[in-house]
Amino acid sequence: MADTKSTDHGRFALPTKNLPAPQVRDLPEPPTKTWKIIGPGMVGAGVGLASGEFILWPYISSQVGLVFLWGAVVGVVVQWFLNMEIERYTLATGETALTGFNRFGKHWGLFFAIMTYFANLWPGWATSSASMLTYLFGAGDPRWIAIAMLVVIGAILTLAPVVYVMLERLIAVKIAAVALLVILALAFAIRGKTYSALGDAVTHPQFPAEQLGFALVMGAIAYAGAGGGQNLVQSNWIRDKGFGMGVHVPRLTSPVTGETEADPTANGYTFPPNDENLARWKRWWKFANIEQASTFVAITVVTIVFTSMLAHATLFGNSAVKNNISFLKIEGTTLQTLVGDWFGYLFWAIGAFSLFAAAAGIVDYTSRLAADMVKARYLRESKVSESKLYFWLVWGLVAFGIIVLLAGLTQPLVLLVISACTAGTMMFVYSGLLWWMNSRALPHAIRIPTWRSAVLWFSFLAFGFLAVFTIIDQVKKL
Repeated sequence: MADTKSTDHGRFALPTKNLPAPQVRDLPEPPTKTWKIIGPGMVGAGVGLASGEFILWPYISSQVGLVFLWGAVVGVVVQWFLNMEIERYTLATGETALTGFNRFGKHWGLFFAIMTYFANLWPGWATSSASMLTYLFGAGDPRWIAIAMLVVIGAILTLAPVVYVMLERLIAVKIAAVALLVILALAFAIRGKTYSALGDAVTHPQFPAEQLGFALVMGAIAYAGAGGGQNLVQSNWIRDKGFGMGVHVPRLTSPVTGETEADPTANGYTFPPNDENLARWKRWWKFANIEQASTFVAITVVTIVFTSMLAHATLFGNSAVKNNISFLKIEGTTLQTLVGDWFGYLFWAIGAFSLFAAAAGIVDYTSRLAADMVKARYLRESKVSESKLYFWLVWGLVAFGIIVLLAGLTQPLVLLVISACTAGTMMFVYSGLLWWMNSRALPHAIRIPTWRSAVLWFSFLAFGFLAVFTIIDQVKKL
């Protein structure tokens, strides 16, 4: 191990009251071919291309035009900063953000795991995908199709030898399909009036809470990109990809088909903050920022703008559009009239596949966060592996989703608004915790700087404000 130079860069100060002290190892060298480890930002964007991109934002555009697209850009940019602060801690320690929160408060991880479950117990993404399949084939019961989808998702996630690798490949196919839809829509479906409306959205932005309701507007901002627990799981995804100190931590594998898991008893790994390690840190940090900006931010913004423009071109001013999933059927039918039958069917097919892939990602990250938290905080000495916990949590979430569907709760937009409001509340809380953790636990040389702290405080105040006013708005409707 390299000797620490005389320069005072500070030291790690991870609390050890609730969890053991981390081991000390050198920070690994960043790979020379960085394209080989691009992926977590793409997975984050791909899983996030779901309710917000195919349902919430297009519905908003069908009702008020493109005047609120600025909210999507703000939401995505703020989430980029949140993701980077989540990644900062994991790059430096190999621990997830939830484990870091547990060091400062013994049950913070449990709080966020429960909130993530509350947001995702309603299988709105699976029901949305199922509904689009019925539009595609002209028949079928969305409830039973969604139940079959949940079972397939459970099988995929628990039989993949390395779960992250499978998820990355699934999302890559999804992004390619959406890119194809973007290219064809720009060529055949989007007309001049929509481009003019996009210009008006830049010069005359609006905040349409009065027309749409505060809950829907908040949900759209919170789900512009990732939102809620999906931001937190960036820790787990970059660790499985081998970013920074995460290279020392075993990956999540299938207990059925996967490789033997390494010993996961050590919570994390810190590095001596000497000149050599800090030089490596600067390269890791630069790469992580570029990876998130060029994948998560770019893919998400482009997709939201495109799907909103497509909805504007086909639905704006149509009085038949209602506040439920059926507006996607009208959109597809209109595309068949404007372009041809083939384009409407393609729209429904890609939408159904995209929402299915998103549902798989949501089941993954919900179960992944809970398995990591339970193993690291409550079952450290147990012989039960994190992979086995993940297996049971995946199937538990699938089973609960099936119960919800059998109980008759199948209206996707309502379920998604509930989920999105929960996500916004979570982001309010962990914005503050991230600032506290990254400004105290890490050496001075790699702590969160003042200008990034300002963004976290903006996120804390903005999502806190939105959470309070959404609750008030919903109480008024009772």
